[in-house]
Amino acid sequence: MSTRRTFVAGAGGVVVSHLAAKKAMAANDKLRIAVIGTNGRGKDHIQGIMQQPDAEVVTLCDVDLKVGNARAEAFEKKYGKKPQVVQDMRRVFDDKNIDAVTIATPNHWHSLAAIWACQAGKDVYVEKPGSHNIYEGRKLVEAAHKYKRIVQHGVQLRSSTAVREAVAHLEKGVIGNVYMSRGLVFRWRPSIGKKGVEAVPEGLDYEMWTGPAEKEPFSRRIVHYNWHWTWNYGNGDVGNQGIHETDLCMWGLGVKGFPSKITAMGGKFLFDDDKITPEVLTTLYHYPDEKKLIQFEVRPWCTNNEDGASVGNIFYGSEGYMVIKGYDTYETYLGQKKEKGPSGKAGGDHYANWIKAIRSRKTEDQHGPVETAHLASGLAHLGNISYRLGRVLNFDPAKEKFVNDKEADTHLTRNYRKGFEVPAKV
Repeated sequence: MSTRRTFVAGAGGVVVSHLAAKKAMAANDKLRIAVIGTNGRGKDHIQGIMQQPDAEVVTLCDVDLKVGNARAEAFEKKYGKKPQVVQDMRRVFDDKNIDAVTIATPNHWHSLAAIWACQAGKDVYVEKPGSHNIYEGRKLVEAAHKYKRIVQHGVQLRSSTAVREAVAHLEKGVIGNVYMSRGLVFRWRPSIGKKGVEAVPEGLDYEMWTGPAEKEPFSRRIVHYNWHWTWNYGNGDVGNQGIHETDLCMWGLGVKGFPSKITAMGGKFLFDDDKITPEVLTTLYHYPDEKKLIQFEVRPWCTNNEDGASVGNIFYGSEGYMVIKGYDTYETYLGQKKEKGPSGKAGGDHYANWIKAIRSRKTEDQHGPVETAHLASGLAHLGNISYRLGRVLNFDPAKEKFVNDKEADTHLTRNYRKGFEVPAKV
């Protein structure tokens, strides 16, 4: 069966036949893992997997062969063995010897690549955001369940010992009734300048890089990192660093789904550059039935911290508040006098947690299950839609549609390029 028939034209949930009868790996065998996308977060994926005693990276996949070959050379120097380098991720999914993949592509590829991996019988670690829009996030959840794959979302703070302890305190009522959470992303984001159109560099498969997105003329304003700041490929900082915080906001607040009312405001106030997404953004997500509220804010430049947090979360309760700083530190302050309550500092290993769940085949062992990929990413998408439309939106969490708002509904999905469709039936 050809790759194109299986993963592209099929789009209806065809599974590679040999994988149906694939035997479970023995406990003492190493998981063979491919890293897809090696330029940014992929470097951390390589290092994180190679630190696991029962897993190893055997293949590097990158649409830019210059990047892929450079990463392979560095890998060989560090680990004493040379990984396979491929340019087309479909070759990875065809490879019977690969057990699992990590996905560190640009955002517009995350869901489709993960769905293809599930259809090929591979377990998946997918970077945040797990989706580029709400429709494909739901399809990723369906694919993970249908093919019984362990799909881990790259929200590393879910494996932080300190953060898990902090959420347990919230659940036990240490700060009372937790009614509001606030996510902060105060990152230094300078101007990216203006870049014109130019020829596609040698070694880059720009057709494959574009994948499911609308194809634009090649420009350095997009490739490699700055795609984050354009809607066609990225989701701004609320859909970048912010996914860690939107995820924690929902987790610590104890809400299980999407809000029913969303509003956002912001814009580009600092730089005349090629960024399209807002530099400054404030969003509000209201859960009226639960009487809970999520605030989220992006600031890109000179700013104060909030009780020491610049990237993190603040939870407000009837008896106090909690500050979570980054990925490994929390502090609580109780009562009107802000007396110090429980605090902690400790990290964790999100890759190890994924490997553990692959071995056990139990999704309950996962700290970042596929549902977090859909919900945390979806929350960011809802805020971005409100910002782009410039108005308050009413949303039906059960139907995952806006309430009598066809214009807003058009932002829940996208027009996929032929051959790169996220299928309605996975």
